[in-house]
Amino acid sequence: MTESQPEDDGEFESVLAYLKESRGFDFTGYKRSSLRRRVQRRMAQAGAENYGDYIDQLQVNADEFVALFNTILINVTGFFRDPEAWDYLREQVIPALLAERSPEEPIRVWSAGCAAGQEAYSLAIAFADAIGVDAFRQRVKIYATDVDEEALAQARHAAYTPAEVEGLPEDKLEQYFELQGSRYWFRKDLRRSVIFGRNDLVQDAPISRIDLLVCRNTLMYFNAETQTKILERFHFTLAQRGLMFLGKAEMLLSHTRIFEPLDLKRRVFRKVAGTPSGYSHFVSPGLPARRSIDMSGLDELREQAFSASPVAQLVVTGDEVVALINQQAEISFALTDRDIGRKLWDLDVSYRPVALRPYVEQARLERRSLRIKDVEWRRAGDTVWYEVHVNPLVSRDKSLLGVSVVFHDVSWARLLLLELEHTNRRLESAYEELQSTNEELETTNEELQSTVEELETTNEELQSTNEELETMNEELQSTNDELQTINDALRDRSVELDELNDFLESVLTSIQAGIVVVDTEMRIKAWNRGAEDLWGVRREEAEGTHLLNLDIGLPLTELRPAVRDALADADFQTELTLSAINRRGRAAVVRLLCSALRSAGGQSQGALLLMEETQP
Repeated sequence: MTESQPEDDGEFESVLAYLKESRGFDFTGYKRSSLRRRVQRRMAQAGAENYGDYIDQLQVNADEFVALFNTILINVTGFFRDPEAWDYLREQVIPALLAERSPEEPIRVWSAGCAAGQEAYSLAIAFADAIGVDAFRQRVKIYATDVDEEALAQARHAAYTPAEVEGLPEDKLEQYFELQGSRYWFRKDLRRSVIFGRNDLVQDAPISRIDLLVCRNTLMYFNAETQTKILERFHFTLAQRGLMFLGKAEMLLSHTRIFEPLDLKRRVFRKVAGTPSGYSHFVSPGLPARRSIDMSGLDELREQAFSASPVAQLVVTGDEVVALINQQAEISFALTDRDIGRKLWDLDVSYRPVALRPYVEQARLERRSLRIKDVEWRRAGDTVWYEVHVNPLVSRDKSLLGVSVVFHDVSWARLLLLELEHTNRRLESAYEELQSTNEELETTNEELQSTVEELETTNEELQSTNEELETMNEELQSTNDELQTINDALRDRSVELDELNDFLESVLTSIQAGIVVVDTEMRIKAWNRGAEDLWGVRREEAEGTHLLNLDIGLPLTELRPAVRDALADADFQTELTLSAINRRGRAAVVRLLCSALRSAGGQSQGALLLMEETQP
């Protein structure tokens, strides 16, 4: 197919619109020249004469989408690609990043546009070299994202051909990879710290609180306007003084500096705190800087931007009055405009899905941001997981304006983590079974080889030995049958004992009154649920403890003589009425029946206490 003419632009845009509507891929931000060239290349391979014919092919052939996306999303990557820049990152950037944080502080890294995973695993190797494997597993989380599902599937597989790992030093291959068959597999214990997920830099919300963001040679595929939007998101996503590592194809052209270069040649930048991100941007080489625009109407723009944010947010004043609620918060927590002006503590959202009051008050008093992780929220039959950020809003004169509460939906990350953990467990189980089978085969092979050698050298003696072995085998078989019978009997006995224990446990649990059993040394052997409810002491805390050492509000000095009499006399039984303090801290009258715990031989082997709260 020949190059597109200007009159074909409308038809080409219709292809992009169809891709966005049918599959959710928005390529409208990509550079039109390279994007059109790649689409035309795929059209020629598919035999389509024009854009309309190609849309028809996409409608009837689902596999054509995969071929087109693979053509558009050219995933060119490798381990430690551009070694000079990576050497600078490992020798200068990572040590500086670690020096600014405590030894226990977690480190969050984002590899945006990770392709088949080489870049993400290169980051894992770099950090593991810097802080050690054990500290890496405990502190570092690497989020690796891309829009290409096929590339992400290969990245999750973490298996590479010899050609794909050719640039790695031999010692790194041995330390971080396992050779299985013809492929090198990245270490599974480090693999758990690398989380892969689909993320469209143009449409999807960015990952927050990132210490190091790596996005190499990805921005060059977008036009200047889209690059600006993406990099404004990058500025938002980085933590204070967070670092950004770009590729050679990107450079800084800006009038307002929101990123300061640490090394412009190697494209390493640091976020400048406290600067607006809306007017500075990165563009590829040769693109002009953005022209100045009319800045009127910013208040309405900010209000609309806050309202349209995909993340549920609300803002309260210093007097705990709700001042702002965006649309997502209204949808998620059934809020309305009528709730603005009300006290936060009068609204359900103040305690569901999480109690906000202590966090809001702490943020106000300490003037620092707080995070609430793993917040579960059930609505309409679905479960949503949030990470809630509570941020104090402080004016320039350091006075408190209010508090912002932001609910980040992290359900996809949690589901992905659960899926990965489940997959890892299955793979580990399969690998252990395979390893066990291999060991058994090796042992069997060694035994067979030894037997063959003995047969060759001691043939005559083996005949006699064989007869003895047959006799011994019969004896062993007989012994084995007897052992099997004994084992079956023991198994049946074990089942009976388990059933008896379950029955006794059910009896103790079903009795509402408190039951306590002590041995001859007054150590507690049984403590049922009724005793837990009466005295507020869990069974695990009570059992094994000396009865007189429990501080449960029961006058033990009055109880001690009765228990000692029960231990001394197997026929002893008495009833007491004692004044006590129950688990709620109020006075109570307890009716207590104390009797000896008799053995089968009629001797006392402990004491049985039956306690029940009565009306005074």
